[in-house]
Amino acid sequence: MRPDEFLRALHLLPAPLHAHALPLRRYVHRTTCADCQRIGDAVTLALTAAKYDELDSAGELLDTAEQLATVHGTACRPQPDEQRGRGRVGRWAAASAPVVAATDASWKGRAGGIAYVVSDGHYGLRGRGTGRLDPTGASRVLINELRAVDFLLSAYEEAPAGMTVLLDSTVALRWLRRWQVGEVSAMPAGYSLRQRRWADRPTLVRLADQVSRRPDLSFAHVKGHSGHALNEAADGLSHVARRRVEETFDVGPRAHALVGAFLHDWHAALPH
Repeated sequence: MRPDEFLRALHLLPAPLHAHALPLRRYVHRTTCADCQRIGDAVTLALTAAKYDELDSAGELLDTAEQLATVHGTACRPQPDEQRGRGRVGRWAAASAPVVAATDASWKGRAGGIAYVVSDGHYGLRGRGTGRLDPTGASRVLINELRAVDFLLSAYEEAPAGMTVLLDSTVALRWLRRWQVGEVSAMPAGYSLRQRRWADRPTLVRLADQVSRRPDLSFAHVKGHSGHALNEAADGLSHVARRRVEETFDVGPRAHALVGAFLHDWHAALPH
């Protein structure tokens, strides 16, 4: 259950059940902990029961969830959902043209967003807040530009051979090219190499290793805000992802329509 779905369901509850369910919100997320999952399932079932006016059942389920939470203690850290925020415009799945992708990042205040769009219809967007290991200033922006490239490559079991990846950040482009020629130990200033609790390696360490093993991938510069269809699409998605960190709205239809429109322009402009 997404956070916005939980909040909508929560608002439908009578005041006593609302107060009962709110502290259990932290358990309604994807996790590898079986206990947290049982608590979250009980809360979700309670909200479903309340939706159909089965308030007694909802109360019993919340009691069960609360008892399980008391035994278990603090909710465990959420597990990242690698598929969340990704989609595909199926119309372009069989396109025969070379595969071209664009990535971008957006940052304002303490909220950021990363995104990618691919000529074969794949796209993704993900919002993020400031992490305790994140640097500040220009390094923060650079690191998120590179995270967007990792987000793109992780969309595939193996990225298409010969794919071209377009970036509007020349600094990020230089780092990718350094890694591609084997300088994988070099990292941007301020990037922490401390062990992450949610991944076996830091994102950019993983990206550097992957890029070094893919000499067939091309990384190229595209001028931002110049009307390039793929870059404009990635830019738009990254802004949507950033706004979604602080606002509540349905991302899916908006993202799909945006990507569909820009991919139509991209393919229409290709020589036939």
